[in-house]
Amino acid sequence: MIEVKNVDKSFDGNQVLKNVSAVFETGKTNMIIGQSGSGKTVLMKSIIGLHRIDKGRIEYDGRNLPDMKMNEIRLLRREVGMLFQGSALFDSLSVLENVMYPLEMFSPTSAEEMKERAIFCLRRVNLEEKAFGLAPSEISGGMQKRVAIARAIALQPKYLFCDEPNSGLDPKTSLIIDQLIHEITHEFEITTIINSHDMNSVMEIGENIIFIEKGVKAWQGNKDDIFHVDNQALNDFVFASELYKQVRKVNQ
Repeated sequence: MIEVKNVDKSFDGNQVLKNVSAVFETGKTNMIIGQSGSGKTVLMKSIIGLHRIDKGRIEYDGRNLPDMKMNEIRLLRREVGMLFQGSALFDSLSVLENVMYPLEMFSPTSAEEMKERAIFCLRRVNLEEKAFGLAPSEISGGMQKRVAIARAIALQPKYLFCDEPNSGLDPKTSLIIDQLIHEITHEFEITTIINSHDMNSVMEIGENIIFIEKGVKAWQGNKDDIFHVDNQALNDFVFASELYKQVRKVNQ
């Protein structure tokens, strides 16, 4: 579990996060949503430690990140998996080598054990062995995203961060990635935090949703609650399209 408590963050005198508190639960797909410029990306980067907060606490199972020393932060990093928006795979490495990369950096196991773990992770994201020797440029965008997920779980993380995981993917592939992240979160009891503006993802796997509006946590709930919320800013954001306006009518 990750808890954010009374977090403030400013840049050059401009306060971006204002007294934000939220709980991100273990074994659930936690989502941060909000309009561009709302502060959702700053919140996620603050939780990861890429931004140093001005005030408050960010607790990883009771361990306060702002109080940690460098050696403690390095140990925490080994418990964290990252799924980047553009997958961020190395074109100079094969699919298998990309997944082995964090193991080679941080795992004390043998080369054979690293390879076995990487193959397990690739199979878990439903990639056929014929893809293992290919370069990322030789596979589809959806397959690249699955390789990135395999790499993110290679070190068996307790915490998984996903930045716009469906960016650039078609709706069908996006659904596959959503379901995969959801399955892995539950299967391995991971605290997963997803930064997203994709309403399909919110409606599909939003088990714990935090809505950020102008740097403030304006709402927290789940995908079922979201149809019955008396919050104009949230409704304007989630139900902006005519399709979702109709979906909301059906669910009210």
